[in-house]
Amino acid sequence: MSSRVAVVTGGNKGVGLAIVQALCKQFQGDVYLTARDVGRGQAAVESLSSQGLNAKFRQLDIDNLNSITAAAAFFKENYGGVDVLVNNAAILLKAGDPNPYSVQLDVTFKTNFYATRDMLTHFMPLVKAGGRVVNVSSGLSITGLKQCEPALQQRFRSEDITEDELVGLMQQFVDNAKKGQPKEEDTPLKAYNLSKTGVTVLSMILARRLSKERPNDGILLNACCPGWVRTDMTGPEATKSPEEGAITPVYLALLPPGATEPHGKLVSDKAVREW
Repeated sequence: MSSRVAVVTGGNKGVGLAIVQALCKQFQGDVYLTARDVGRGQAAVESLSSQGLNAKFRQLDIDNLNSITAAAAFFKENYGGVDVLVNNAAILLKAGDPNPYSVQLDVTFKTNFYATRDMLTHFMPLVKAGGRVVNVSSGLSITGLKQCEPALQQRFRSEDITEDELVGLMQQFVDNAKKGQPKEEDTPLKAYNLSKTGVTVLSMILARRLSKERPNDGILLNACCPGWVRTDMTGPEATKSPEEGAITPVYLALLPPGATEPHGKLVSDKAVREW
């Protein structure tokens, strides 16, 4: 078994599968496709195998804390940690979802923000020196940022915001939605935008923490936007193929040894986006 390992969440379809596919070709080590559904995950691994690509499968449901801790223990025991972590798993509720906006926020935040945060909480200590962490966010995180009040935008852009403060602010979105009257722009897409705002800000917070706590380890952590990609989530009108959407996440996952940037940025089409 290789000593180097890359782990991709939500890897059984769409951008996640394309990321796994590219890493199988380019990463020197074992590549794990993880998915919530065992059957779909194993089918995806078999489809890669038919292309001559060797991915391994590990069941991982990021909404289940026990699943996260079991996976973390597996990679610690078998590989001594992880070299590349790509947090790709996410959801987008369908337009016209009948639930109240507060429920749409709650459900979307649970997977896209809180479960991603749980992954990072349990896997960050496992990231080896020289490791790469890629959080698949979205350019819509900037849209979500601009949908916030100016004072809140300022906090989300500030360099002294803490993880605890961010979690509190994300919870306020849900609490305020429960109290307030729905507005026309309160849709599943807005919930998605705000969840990804949280992912981008969390990425910046954790990158600063890495620089402070592990300054000599050369770990690079970034958020990225794959672009508007044709997947089950976004539909057939989108402009990029999953393979095109995978280009930036894979670029960040494979930043060469000794690279010092980007770090703590939102990256789209291999370029740093202004936040």
